[in-house]
Amino acid sequence: MEKLKAVKKARIGIYTMGLKAYWNQFAGLHDRMIEYGKFIEKKVAAMEVEVYNYGLVDCEEEGRKCGEYFNRNNVDLILAHSGTYVTSASVLPIHQICKAPAVVLNLQPTAKINYLKTSTGEWLAHCGACPVPELANAFNRAGIKYRQVNGLLGLDYTPEISVTDENTAERPEAIKAWQKIGEWVDAAKVKAALQHCRFGFLGNNYNGMLDLYSDFTMFSAQTGAHVEILEMCDLNRMLETVTDEEVEEKKKEIEEFFIISDDVSADPLAKKPTPEQLEWSARVAVAQEKLVKEFNLDGLAYYYHGAPGGDYEAIQSGFIVGHSLLTAKGIPCAGEGDLKTCVAMKICDILGKGGSFCEIVVTDYEEGTMLLGHDGPFHLAIANGKPLLRGLGVYHGKQGTGVSVEAKVRAGDITTLCCTQTVDGKMKFIITEAESTNAQIMTIGNTQTHVKFKKDPDSYMDEWFAEFPTHHFAMSVGHNASLFEKVADVLGIPSVTLDK
Repeated sequence: MEKLKAVKKARIGIYTMGLKAYWNQFAGLHDRMIEYGKFIEKKVAAMEVEVYNYGLVDCEEEGRKCGEYFNRNNVDLILAHSGTYVTSASVLPIHQICKAPAVVLNLQPTAKINYLKTSTGEWLAHCGACPVPELANAFNRAGIKYRQVNGLLGLDYTPEISVTDENTAERPEAIKAWQKIGEWVDAAKVKAALQHCRFGFLGNNYNGMLDLYSDFTMFSAQTGAHVEILEMCDLNRMLETVTDEEVEEKKKEIEEFFIISDDVSADPLAKKPTPEQLEWSARVAVAQEKLVKEFNLDGLAYYYHGAPGGDYEAIQSGFIVGHSLLTAKGIPCAGEGDLKTCVAMKICDILGKGGSFCEIVVTDYEEGTMLLGHDGPFHLAIANGKPLLRGLGVYHGKQGTGVSVEAKVRAGDITTLCCTQTVDGKMKFIITEAESTNAQIMTIGNTQTHVKFKKDPDSYMDEWFAEFPTHHFAMSVGHNASLFEKVADVLGIPSVTLDK
């Protein structure tokens, strides 16, 4: 589905290190460093970010200018290319002035130098690892956190000045290095996007779910996102503007993306949706999308039980279909007022990995799997085929009746991302890689996916519960633990990866 809002692009700062004394001593070395830096710039620019390449930093004065340049451009991440030896005094001011997360790139241009033909100037073009220990020591003593990527530069050609083969694009050391760089850039994308996100909080939390309760100030302080507190009357105001023509268009959209169930189900409460239920779900879905646009939202945590038989109870009974459509359009919607899981879903969506709302459903000891899912909403982009719509006579544990989504995530690699809160009030990510299987699920109008972890279900739950999770989490497609760890690092949120 087309996204309702464009994600804010990350701003990546780049500079290349060198020693000013070298330039007059070794002809061509200065321009060679510039050429390597421009290659990195081109590779990073292809990752759909804004790139700000300062160029060479070869003395302390240039370091100060570089830090100020990055601040003026409000960069989200600094890629510090260690091209050749540099004094740590030249580099330290950059990161004292600009506090953006820094990644040192130790990328050697060649896999093996030509020992018989290499001059001092040629060697210096390949000694980027030399200053890294010095930088590490200086950063540590200055209280500056840094990350590093070691490997090959990955040029797809050899510069004319070189006396050795520098075409290393297909070597595993280059491929692995650029995968890591790509993950750091993706982490910066999350940081940039969240700082400009507006999360709606509609209604309240499900009563008594203490793990879900969050401090809005804590949420904004740790993610940079804004929380817009919404009322059901805001949604009702949108509902009053919905036209019959808009409802018909939304019904067409629903028919395109869902299968409408028949009456065959093991649960007498789960039947074919009535025309009235589908009509109402479509009308509410139009109102939900209008609410998102009215308040310029990037995500929505919601829950409202309403008074029995009241107007707001009727509105919330139509939530699941519309919130599933919004989630597929890049506006993740988390039920039961779970704001922390909403941000986990948003992170997955920003990275193009889905992010479906889940909890433990049941364990299948014969299959060795755990079924993970919820009563909606569902991320349609990662579904195993078209999701099914069922009419439910009862929303279990909640008031009202209506249409719900029955679906499972497609089989293959998955990663769960749980955002919990610790005793000290800090967010914490709990990350697990696993496999989803295309096994049979219940026909009760809920999302369910069989997931096989590396450990047996009981051993995994022993490890999982010991980390004090919330009972909700986001399911993403692909093995993304390394990526999510980098997101946590850039956001300054502690993380733990389970079941390694």
